Amino acid sequence: MTHTRNTPASGTDRFDDRAAVPSDRVLGADGGVDQDVYGPVDGADGERSKSDVDERSVRARTEAMTVLALGSGRYAVHSESGHEYLVDVTEGRCSCPDHAIRGARCKHLRRVAIEITAGAVAPPSHVASTCASCGGFALVPPGAREPHLCDTHRLAVGDRALDRETEEVVLVVAVSPERADAVSVPGRDVTVAGYETNAAYPASDPVVAAVYPSVHVGREGPRPGELRVYSFPLSRLERLDDERRL
Repeated sequence: MTHTRNTPASGTDRFDDRAAVPSDRVLGADGGVDQDVYGPVDGADGERSKSDVDERSVRARTEAMTVLALGSGRYAVHSESGHEYLVDVTEGRCSCPDHAIRGARCKHLRRVAIEITAGAVAPPSHVASTCASCGGFALVPPGAREPHLCDTHRLAVGDRALDRETEEVVLVVAVSPERADAVSVPGRDVTVAGYETNAAYPASDPVVAAVYPSVHVGREGPRPGELRVYSFPLSRLERLDDERRL
């Protein structure tokens, strides 16, 4: 994912320093803070100049830069000056003169950390993809199986979800990359997309298989009919968080 060229850091006007990766830290391979990285001292008394650090932080947030995730913790940064530099966040390195020659924690490293924290580019442990449900931005681990889904539409085996049509809770048992208009409903000459109660949902939606968890278990066990697995277009289901689980 790239940023619009010649813009300041994403969300600069609402950026909260307390939520950011500290400007003198390096992101680990999992996207977390891995280690402190300090360049050679800048001041004559053996301490870095605080004004230099503050200036780099301000420039990192306000200057126009384009950040592109290349994978494996590497990012291309197109700076306001027109130059392009390679940043490696896992190693805390940048190809710019400020870092390569002076050993300073440059504005490009800081800018990449800001964009990762804001969720504007993929962290080192993920790659950018397209959500199979809404077509929006999705972050997934490298080599992740399809369908790739954004945070809003992501469902996983074991999740409880609300059926928007019946307002009943179902338990997800499988998520398929197959489209709703390509999967047939068992025993019916119709696809999941063509089923009458699914008309309001995209035919291109991935299919989610789910069961109703409120199965009645008698002395002889559950009745076979109650163990039936139902197929849904993904958009018909709304994942329930911990506070909303019924």
